[in-house]
Amino acid sequence: MCHGCGLPCATHDTSPYVFRVIWALKLKGIPYEYIEEDLSNKSPLLLQYNPIHKKVPVLVHDGKPICESIVILRYIDEIWPAVALFWIKFADDKSPFISKLYRTDGEEQQVAAKECFEMLEVIEGHALVGEKKFFGRDEINMVDIAFCSVAHWLGVIEGFTGLKIFEPHKFPRLNSWIQNFKSVPVIKDNLPDTDKMSAVLKRRREMLLASKSS
Repeated sequence: MCHGCGLPCATHDTSPYVFRVIWALKLKGIPYEYIEEDLSNKSPLLLQYNPIHKKVPVLVHDGKPICESIVILRYIDEIWPAVALFWIKFADDKSPFISKLYRTDGEEQQVAAKECFEMLEVIEGHALVGEKKFFGRDEINMVDIAFCSVAHWLGVIEGFTGLKIFEPHKFPRLNSWIQNFKSVPVIKDNLPDTDKMSAVLKRRREMLLASKSS
């Protein structure tokens, strides 16, 4: 959980949705208390603040819980232009295909890979046109954070699944954006450890696939 100006937020340190919130709070300079959640043994605090979905992240401000990362980003930023909202929604709709890459195999995984590739094509061809360092041009904003799965999680998942979806020469604008995104001090200093992520997600994949075959 994160307390920033009284903001607590239930979190899990391999989730891109959690890091959206962490980075947003840090970019805004909001102090917070971070509480790690074990999702296999959910705490009474998480169940109290998010009794319906029982998921992370949860942001608590002045005793009021805000659930779902996109809702939290909007809450933190307060005012959103329509174009930014469109791309944030696009990121939230498409990001689950990235997690499906390690949760599935065979034909189902190939479908997810195809969806991921098409998502990258849309970002390359429509969201990053022109001379842009970030989605908002020269400064990082909440749209960049919404696409964090593309910047970091996709590469980690490709690494242990053997898939190759993102190729820099096919997506030069997106490749430049990833480098720019990861060079921002707030992001760079708070990226989840690649080796730890890989080990956790690989183990989760093995358990998921074993449960399907049993």
